[in-house]
Amino acid sequence: MMIKIISVGNKSTDAMTSLIAEYEKRLPSSVRIEWQFLKHGVSADVSTSKQQESENILRVLLPNSLVILLDETGKQLDNTGLSHLLFKSNRDITIIVGGAHGVTDEVKQKADRIISLSSLVLPHQIVRLVLIEQIYRSYAIHTNHPYHHL
Repeated sequence: MMIKIISVGNKSTDAMTSLIAEYEKRLPSSVRIEWQFLKHGVSADVSTSKQQESENILRVLLPNSLVILLDETGKQLDNTGLSHLLFKSNRDITIIVGGAHGVTDEVKQKADRIISLSSLVLPHQIVRLVLIEQIYRSYAIHTNHPYHHL
């Protein structure tokens, strides 16, 4: 299975990349993580910038994958719910982390699920770390590994 994470914004800092890599190493080779970083929109106009970012997202979506959009207005899942969503689908997964101003309705319509990691607003660097940790935690739940309760 492949989990492709599309994230609008700059690549992670070296320190954050190191932390993210720790969780990626814990996943088995059967769960491949692919990060794709897309540039911020270049317009000073928020609406135009969001449109540019969304068009770039739509261009790189994996065909036939389960598309999950992270959005502050999305449904919050518990750990078991996220584990089921990620590891019971038997499909490759695309997770979208949109830009600071969100995504267009067209991207939202392409999403199979819209979820929220938190009702708090978090910087993209932190979202990436939390996301990869939650993917690993979801895998641990799926395989009955004790990590979830450590």
